[in-house]
Amino acid sequence: MKSFIQLLHFGYHQAMSCIFPVAIFGTLALSSVIPFPYIHRYDAILLILLAVQYLMFRSGLETWDEIKVICVFHLIGLLLEIYKVHMGSWSYPEPAYSKIFGVPLYSGFMYASVASFMCQIWRRLRMDMTGWPGLLPSALLGGAIYLNFFTHHFIPDFRWWLTALVFVVFWKTWIIYRVRSVTYRMPLSLAFIIVGFFIWLAENISTFLGAWKYPDQHESWQLVSFSKISSWFLLVIISVIIVAQLKYVKAKRTLQS
Repeated sequence: MKSFIQLLHFGYHQAMSCIFPVAIFGTLALSSVIPFPYIHRYDAILLILLAVQYLMFRSGLETWDEIKVICVFHLIGLLLEIYKVHMGSWSYPEPAYSKIFGVPLYSGFMYASVASFMCQIWRRLRMDMTGWPGLLPSALLGGAIYLNFFTHHFIPDFRWWLTALVFVVFWKTWIIYRVRSVTYRMPLSLAFIIVGFFIWLAENISTFLGAWKYPDQHESWQLVSFSKISSWFLLVIISVIIVAQLKYVKAKRTLQS
């Protein structure tokens, strides 16, 4: 019975941490079946997601520090989207006024939703880490992963080498999280894989709802390649590195004040 109660509490915090991602999927689903009058679909999605972020902040569901992290991820994601669309990796075929180089501004929120989840779950489960490799190794690895998303179009893809390096750099790192009064832990690399898998599932839902299209989905919807799990695995690492480092800096400042 105690384990079941713990599971319910864990599920509750997971669900509350997913409010913004759920808002994105809900908006995509609604807009795919109900046309918005007098406004393009992509523009309407952007306005709705901006409103959701504002309401989450005003209601206290997100803090100002978390909003700043989300903005950083929105910019990181938008830059990557612009590059990938330019290279023909995928496309946003519908018209919109809020497009930059063929990419609707709302697309950055899909990356920001990962940051939102990370920030929320970190706070709700009072997370911590042991064996963190430090700023320099983690920042260099995160930078190399992000750069590889751009350079693999011109030089060999180092994805699998970087994946192996992740397990080397973080092999001593464990996530500590708390559900009520009980403390749990898991290897950080395992958490990367789990979150990457669920984002891949979300990506299948998003493409099915027309959020964007891969080249093989223009004629009819196809399951997103399983290889994309590795891409999301690596992207999650970037988000965790940024969030963990910011949490560490904030905790250090709190102790010194």
